Amino acid sequence: MKILITGAKGFVGKNLVVALENIQNGKDRTHPELGIDRLYCYDIDSPEEILSEGVREADFVFHLAGVNRPQKEEEFITGNVDFSQKLLGMLKEAKNQCPVMLSSSIQATLSGRYAGSPYAESKKRGEELFFAYSEDTGAKVLVYRFPNLFGKWCRPNYNSAVATFCHNIAHDLPITVNDPKIELELLYIDDLVTEMLAALSGKEHRCEFDGVNTVLCNDGRFCAAPVTHRVTLGEIVSYLEAFRDQPKTLLIPEMPKGSFAKKLYATYLSYLPAEKAAFSLDMKCDERGSFTELLRSSACGQVSVNITKPGVTKGKHWHNTKWEFFIVVAGKGLIRMRKLDSDEILSYEVSGEKIQAVQMLPGYTHEITNLSDREDLVTVMWANELFDPTHPDTFFEEI
Repeated sequence: MKILITGAKGFVGKNLVVALENIQNGKDRTHPELGIDRLYCYDIDSPEEILSEGVREADFVFHLAGVNRPQKEEEFITGNVDFSQKLLGMLKEAKNQCPVMLSSSIQATLSGRYAGSPYAESKKRGEELFFAYSEDTGAKVLVYRFPNLFGKWCRPNYNSAVATFCHNIAHDLPITVNDPKIELELLYIDDLVTEMLAALSGKEHRCEFDGVNTVLCNDGRFCAAPVTHRVTLGEIVSYLEAFRDQPKTLLIPEMPKGSFAKKLYATYLSYLPAEKAAFSLDMKCDERGSFTELLRSSACGQVSVNITKPGVTKGKHWHNTKWEFFIVVAGKGLIRMRKLDSDEILSYEVSGEKIQAVQMLPGYTHEITNLSDREDLVTVMWANELFDPTHPDTFFEEI
């Protein structure tokens, strides 16, 4: 399969191209149905020969090129109408009836505040060109009206509020939110790329529009990515402020699979400046070694790393409800536990040479001893709940 991508250096284009290259190079084997032989990546500064050859040879065209923020209003027509007309004319001249996907915008509905917008009207005219081309040639067209997009590599201070917020908060710059209750429909770039790969396989999702609302249906005239998120500006800012503070709080917000929070966190991290990609942790040190919290989660407890000096024993306490995993990753140690109403002692020799997890059982007093006389003992510890100094659930007791 040969694929032409216009606007290949833009936000959507860049993400799509790397996904296609991963498939082409065998790095992504999750799409065995897609045999990709050649990619024609065309952008405004590309040689015209790439477009000409791509138009002749392509088995599928992703038309992502367009104008969002021109210096002159008439450039909307040049970028969103005239170039589309040129592309379709070239395909027609080459007698290439391969499927063609168009990147349009929800603004092309001309609903509400989008009515009368020069940008929206130019996108609408571009759509009409594609539908007319399909009727004239019989070629399959896939017209996508994208809502607000977000994800890695999106250009801040351009056409994405999420990109601007992520960039500014990551760089300690101010943001402006006039009304935190305003709700946005957001489409994550990875979800969009997933849909575009589905379209490439002939499995696109079809839809119609009720105003600006997408209505998925099998026989719809338009196409849509089925997974979007409706979130207020206030919620977005709240998440981003929590992400910004995470190096201090160590608290990771809940981010279930597929959640907006998970996608936003990945997006935010992609805007971090180099000096923030690494941060120091609070090591609590004494003559026995050190204890350092790594991560905290309200739902999943906390992870820490404990360093025990040679010959030192730590612990000697028990919990009612809290339980822990001790995972020695370096050195040699001995973990011992005793049930409070018993004299029986459970003993486990542990080593970084054979990593295993040992569970600290509720109602058992426990301790860990460094058996080496030279090397530190390094233990990763997970507790199922956050430490609460007002209710520590930790009681001293000798083994």
